[in-house]
Amino acid sequence: MTVIEMAETPTEFYRERRLPPYVFAEINRLKLAFRKAGRDVIDFGMGNPDQPPAPHIVAKLAEVAGDPRAHRYSASQGVPALRKALTRYYDRRFGVALDADREVCVTLGSKEGLANLAQAITAPGDVILVPDPSYPIHMFGFLIAGAVVRSVPFASEEDFLRIADTACRRSVPAPSAIVLNFPSNPTARVVSRDFYAEAIALAKRHGLIVISDLAYSEIYFEGDPPPSILEVPGAKDIAVEFTSMSKTYSMAGWRIGFAAGSARLIDALKRVKSYLDYGAFTPVQIAAVAALDGPQDHVDALRDLYRDRRDVLVESFGRAGFDVPSPPATMFAWAPIPERFAHLGSMEFAKRLLEETSVAVAPGLGFGEQGDGHVRLALVENTQRIRQAARAIKPFFEG
Repeated sequence: MTVIEMAETPTEFYRERRLPPYVFAEINRLKLAFRKAGRDVIDFGMGNPDQPPAPHIVAKLAEVAGDPRAHRYSASQGVPALRKALTRYYDRRFGVALDADREVCVTLGSKEGLANLAQAITAPGDVILVPDPSYPIHMFGFLIAGAVVRSVPFASEEDFLRIADTACRRSVPAPSAIVLNFPSNPTARVVSRDFYAEAIALAKRHGLIVISDLAYSEIYFEGDPPPSILEVPGAKDIAVEFTSMSKTYSMAGWRIGFAAGSARLIDALKRVKSYLDYGAFTPVQIAAVAALDGPQDHVDALRDLYRDRRDVLVESFGRAGFDVPSPPATMFAWAPIPERFAHLGSMEFAKRLLEETSVAVAPGLGFGEQGDGHVRLALVENTQRIRQAARAIKPFFEG
């Protein structure tokens, strides 16, 4: 037998080995099996908007797609009209001035942008600070890029900054970047502009890059609209912020997002993207211009719809025995597992809930170790279905 014949074929490639088993896969498998068997699954698991974009956005897509010239390659950094439209959004919403050529890049959704920025700025072994719990790409985008992720629990603004400061002083090597995501997916937490100011000060003190995910900036229910980290003086020196059309405009499947901020970081992202893609379909980009520059009443209506669903969920699930704290923002509720089920952990709890009630939720473990005592519920079912789910889960919690 030759040496070649004796060598074992590896079962996984390097980057595969850096990724744990997908936590949501088992729940997704059960949902599919139940639906194939004819069961009506009420699905709060995935944050997949169920509303269509406003008619004028779809009309613009169709109009531009009718132009034979629109079907050629686009630009990986985004067409100029869309980059300029984002600068107008930042100016009127946050009072932040951006250079459309140097400080803005269009991405194929914020998820792709985050992952490509991680590839652009990360060397193997770099330490990245990530909130726990957090949206998976915040951690796994950097793990795929070869980084080491240090999780930072978020109990309060003060505790988070204190723990992050300690991590900067004690980690070897010292962290090179910190990720922030507020309003948060999955926890729905919001933070103040003062928090961002302190985070920028901490980052400058320790030489950190700051990556802010602001995908839920327009889905808020109480208080002032969520701020942008770029409102902080000097933030553009070291910070880049990602936003998205997915939730604000119900354009999730269109895959349009943005990065804005530090010209150095934007340039690094553009350089990586130039090797990987030719940008989103041009008619989609022009329709996104119509969304950003056009009437915003549908954004207000969508916010009201999510608020109504939130209120019905909190009230009806509470009467069924499942206390769900009322989220101040996002399209998610972050609910602690009731005490009598806490020993199961979020994965087993979610499986049992689905098996016994046909109601699907996302296990908190999928968002980090600190999330294991919670489940996430997406506000993607209408109020009638939410009440139906409450009736279905009541015997489970009373049994």
